Amino acid sequence: MTIALLPPTYLDPAYLAEAVQQQGYGVLSPNGFSTFIAHPLSDWMRLKPSWDHLPPDQFLKDGGSYRQRRHASFQVTADAATVVPHRAHYQPLSYNALHGGMLRLFDPMLPDTIAHPVWSALLCSLAQVCSTLKGEQTWFVEAHQFRIDTLHGIGRPTPEGAHRDGVDFVAILLVGREQVSGGESRIFEAQGRHGERFTLMEAGTLLLLDDHRVIHESTPIQPTAAGGYRDTLVLTFRSGGFLDPAKDDNVDRT
Repeated sequence: MTIALLPPTYLDPAYLAEAVQQQGYGVLSPNGFSTFIAHPLSDWMRLKPSWDHLPPDQFLKDGGSYRQRRHASFQVTADAATVVPHRAHYQPLSYNALHGGMLRLFDPMLPDTIAHPVWSALLCSLAQVCSTLKGEQTWFVEAHQFRIDTLHGIGRPTPEGAHRDGVDFVAILLVGREQVSGGESRIFEAQGRHGERFTLMEAGTLLLLDDHRVIHESTPIQPTAAGGYRDTLVLTFRSGGFLDPAKDDNVDRT
């Protein structure tokens, strides 16, 4: 059975914070995204070639080889984004049953990527929305460049299934998708039964989630022709500090 590709409902960027406050998420079209960051979409797409040079994710515990990624961390306000020394990514098992409890030190994002003016414009624009919702502050941000490929068949954007990330807000930006089907975004109330589903199809589509109120996942992708892949940027915004192991956590440091 073929699943219909349902498009998201796009918002005017001026109402993004209101939508996240009311329903737990909001989606901007590529044109809306361009307005949101105050840069032409072509400026953002100049970063797209960096997704062609992501190293393999060495920490996949399902035995797959379909994910490539880079990672970086920042402290961000509405006015400035500052990169912090490269650090391991951590989630407790309570948030990620598959990869939680591990200190995962991924390859860092390339300096040319994070030095581009459009990069800081994106981080600061999102920080402004987060501060509108939770109060003005410095946000602790982790950035993940992902490529999910279909070289060996199925690619899994979220092998851990529906989850929260243990932060305050999660932004998912579609950078590109080629020769694949699937990859449907599914959002569910964290404390209820209701959910929403749609497929991000256009490069430059931005989804912002309240990580306290909703859980999310993306369904597997399948190739429709050779060389299929799905590229995304995932940004997590957390108040008070980065998500690090608690003293009593049983941490895998290998």
